[in-house]
Amino acid sequence: MSLTGVDLQKLAKDHLWMHFTRMGGYGTAEVPIIVRGDGCYLEDSNGKRYLDALAGLFSVNIGYGHGEEIGQAALEQMRELPFYTNWANAHPRAIELAAEVASLAPGDLNRVFFVSGGSEAVESAWKLARQYYLVHGEKKVRAALAEPENRHDSIVAAAHQPHRYKAIARHIAYHGTTMGALSINGINAIRAPFEPLVPEVRHVRNTNRYHRPPEETEAEFTAMLLDDLEQTILAMGPETVCLVHMEPVQNSGGCFTPPLGYWQGVREICTRYDILLSCDEVITGFGRVGYWFASERYDIKPDIITSAKGLSSSYAAIGAVIATDRVMEPFLESSSMYTHGITFGGHPVMCAIALKNIEIMKREKVMEHVREKEGIFRAKLETLLDLPIVGDVRGTGFFYAIELVKNKETRETFSAEECESLLRGYLSPALFEAGLICRSDDRGDPVVQISPPLVAGEAEMDEIVGILGDALAEASRRMTA
Repeated sequence: MSLTGVDLQKLAKDHLWMHFTRMGGYGTAEVPIIVRGDGCYLEDSNGKRYLDALAGLFSVNIGYGHGEEIGQAALEQMRELPFYTNWANAHPRAIELAAEVASLAPGDLNRVFFVSGGSEAVESAWKLARQYYLVHGEKKVRAALAEPENRHDSIVAAAHQPHRYKAIARHIAYHGTTMGALSINGINAIRAPFEPLVPEVRHVRNTNRYHRPPEETEAEFTAMLLDDLEQTILAMGPETVCLVHMEPVQNSGGCFTPPLGYWQGVREICTRYDILLSCDEVITGFGRVGYWFASERYDIKPDIITSAKGLSSSYAAIGAVIATDRVMEPFLESSSMYTHGITFGGHPVMCAIALKNIEIMKREKVMEHVREKEGIFRAKLETLLDLPIVGDVRGTGFFYAIELVKNKETRETFSAEECESLLRGYLSPALFEAGLICRSDDRGDPVVQISPPLVAGEAEMDEIVGILGDALAEASRRMTA
């Protein structure tokens, strides 16, 4: 039976609980119901078309036009093996996808642990880091037992290694919503309703340079950030910290790119204090910045990468934790086990979809397209700097943010009340009404986030900038009236 738009509206309001949504706002208003997609465009139940300049949630990297091909891959897998677990077993698609992801990941990131999404990936990475040091310590004890000389002193030293369980992330950074991932989150408004959270996480400065002193050099900015990280590690006790978890380009707050030398400094600090470095590539992985992983673009050399979204271009619910040989090594002992598992991790149908997605990305030369067009895209977006409300345009690849300011000369931002009026009162509904889906966000300073499918061309870029320009010009008039 085919439901009418009226039927769908009633059922949505009666039964569907939407994510991160003020449900009370749909008392008399219609729930937006998206019914189909093609390329970079979506259509709602009323037949209205929208340009999706957010790629779903920074994730539909190949766009909406490959459903039939990917659906065929899913159907074939359904016929062969609709489900089996990765608990002490394997199946062909998980093996093939693990090998494919390992081949794309930089360096010796060769081990792949599958999960169902980004939050689970972050949760799993923190658990992995905690257990890595426990298993590593147990290995030291076994080695000490085998020493013929100084046996007692070696055993005592190995057995009394401090417990490493703490993590460090950055202010305003979003890393997911499960309790562990939420604890790593640097967004207070998301954390506060669920406190107390998992101990112990501290947050360091992010790489937002827009509000730094104008006379500060890039080298000085980098030095300040690295000193903040090191001092935080020292304050927590380096011997108790197991994980530094950061995005190569921080999404929340508005596409904070790293200054020169930053990631090399973070890597050096983590190595010096024997702390695992984890890169959250749930957004930046699989092409968003023009490389399979942003860790390659910025030469980060992480011990762990968390990924999801672009792994399947969100045609399937799948994510992965990718670990180096070093992180895997203590778990290869016959008595060792990573004590973690998820029913749907490495689901054969999800793996088949992810494999087909990667095949399409290679065939369509998606990485090359992003690298070829990113300068053009940025230049088009930077024309919006002519508007008095636009203070900064930042980002890379197909991943940008536009920061909105009250005073362009002083870089003064809007108050919380003004943000409510600007973003939710006018800008978000105006952009949606004009047929543009993007994100207006004030979890840091107010920004508009632009992250279209990686197949977007110059026509889509012009449409994005045109609609944004009109809406932001009107927003500027409203906020100064």
